Amino acid sequence: MKKYFLSILVFSFFNAALAQTAGIDCYPTHWWAGMKWNKLQIMVHGNNVANNFPMIKMGPEGVKLATGVRLTKINRVENPNYVFLDLVIDATAKPGKFSFPFVKNMELSYELKARRTGNGSSFAQGVTSTDFMYLIMPDRFSNGDESNDRVPGMRDQTLNRDTVFNRHGGDLKGIANKLDYLQSLGVTALWLNPVIENDMDDRTEHGYAFTNHYKVDARLGGDKAYHELVDATHKKGMKVIQDAVYNHVGIYHHTVTDAPMKDWLHQWPSFTQTSYKDQTLFDPYASKADYKIMADGWFVKLMPDLNQGNPYVANFLIQHALWTVEEFGIDGWRIDTYAYNDLPFMNRCNKALEDEYPKITLFGETWVHGVPNQSYFVQNNYNIPFKSNLQAATDFQTLWGISDAMTKDFGWTDGVNKLYTVLSQDYVYKDPMRNVIFLDNHDMARFYSVVNEDMEKYKTAVNWLLTCRGVPQFYYGGEIGMTGTTSPNDGYVRQDFLGGWKEDKVNKFTAEGRNAKENEIWNHISTLAKYRKNSSAITTGKMMQFVPQDGVYVYFRYDDKQTVMVVMNTAKENKTIALKRFVERTNGFSKMKNINTGAITELKDFNLDSYKSNVFELIK
Repeated sequence: MKKYFLSILVFSFFNAALAQTAGIDCYPTHWWAGMKWNKLQIMVHGNNVANNFPMIKMGPEGVKLATGVRLTKINRVENPNYVFLDLVIDATAKPGKFSFPFVKNMELSYELKARRTGNGSSFAQGVTSTDFMYLIMPDRFSNGDESNDRVPGMRDQTLNRDTVFNRHGGDLKGIANKLDYLQSLGVTALWLNPVIENDMDDRTEHGYAFTNHYKVDARLGGDKAYHELVDATHKKGMKVIQDAVYNHVGIYHHTVTDAPMKDWLHQWPSFTQTSYKDQTLFDPYASKADYKIMADGWFVKLMPDLNQGNPYVANFLIQHALWTVEEFGIDGWRIDTYAYNDLPFMNRCNKALEDEYPKITLFGETWVHGVPNQSYFVQNNYNIPFKSNLQAATDFQTLWGISDAMTKDFGWTDGVNKLYTVLSQDYVYKDPMRNVIFLDNHDMARFYSVVNEDMEKYKTAVNWLLTCRGVPQFYYGGEIGMTGTTSPNDGYVRQDFLGGWKEDKVNKFTAEGRNAKENEIWNHISTLAKYRKNSSAITTGKMMQFVPQDGVYVYFRYDDKQTVMVVMNTAKENKTIALKRFVERTNGFSKMKNINTGAITELKDFNLDSYKSNVFELIK
């Protein structure tokens, strides 16, 4: 693989004039009048395209192309198959097409479109702590259009549901068909694993190796299906979060096979993988060599690492992010492998998105260990040289905490004390309520397997997820207790949701198709999720936690209107819950309502079995 990788780059840099392309491509493919990002850089890619741009004299205002549109610079780079055109689009520009009349041997035109209705006020709404987000891997959820299961010309022609290593045929239409199901569960927002074209050789179900930023993968239904899904989701009052990948692309991306310039990618004498040691980015004693390997090393061989310090790369990525929000009307971004990006570039990208769409949500994957590590990458209260402007993290630290609570014995720092300690460190975040909390995702063991399919432990973890501070995220299939571990391969946590394919003999999307255990889990989640949706205490209220004692952990969510008490017993034996200790929050209340059962009882001491938990609304 190393030899193959190097041969691609050598071909790209030194034989670029020989590259074969079908026509001329422009990126972004179009833009909009009235955008705040009005200094646009268009990448033009085509065989020897630079020779079609004569040397022209630019005045101080550049060359007028249309009303309100000026060309200010033609950037020629090492590879003659590229030029980068700098345009200024001022407030007088109107929607319409314009051409570049001075180019030779080709016709080059560009379009400014009218902005989406609302200019961000009716879309790009972001997710908040009032939402319940549901993560879907489209290829494994539901097949709504069998005609796109295989697409001629794409490298991966597999279609075999008997193995986790091939494509299964799930698509965007399949998700659209299940929106009513998701609403019935209590879901308010969707996060989809990447939908952008991923034309790689194999293992393409996950989508994280982009090969064309400006195409939705045809096997998912393409641009049309994505437009339809986002629109349908919004009509139901739900939101869509898209997966962003800024750090790397797939090996077949045109900027790899036909690189614009030598430093488009982070180059090494031979393949160099990142160390995954996030500590080197903030370690006051770190060596420069260690820092560089972490920041500039490649994630894997098939995912070349983009050099975001190159201004052309930075513009390409930022403009694509803005283009996607405006084109499809998405509500926010989950940003993949956040720690491996150039962090000053990420600040610039985040700011551009927030300037254009003030309500948009941006949260980053921060798969690190330790609250100081995680908080470094988001808005925090530290007085340190680098200040991140990222709104929130995928909160792996609370995940490790709830995992320890459900799998380890109670100790001074172990068991549920780990969860308590993590939450006690929330003072480091500007706004911990924006952090995304979760039990599992597409890269890790399903939580139901983590707790060895123990129903009480699983329901307790769900109670925590839907009542703790932050934005809860659920992984598809968790509501029916899907199992799977990453050993021997992560594909085993990406199994199909049965009932999403017409040939399935059972349909887990219906109560009739689920067994008793699956319905018990589904109903538990749905009941609490729907309660949460209308609970001001949980969604926007404050939190107070009490030091765990002998495996018992109690916390409250409260505001002026409502008080919710969560009681968790992580001990191996039944415990008596003595409420006198919690009078600071229970004072003035006389009864408590069990949210899952609906039972109302007196507010008094009670017993709780091992690994059980209850969520109560207190009543005066």
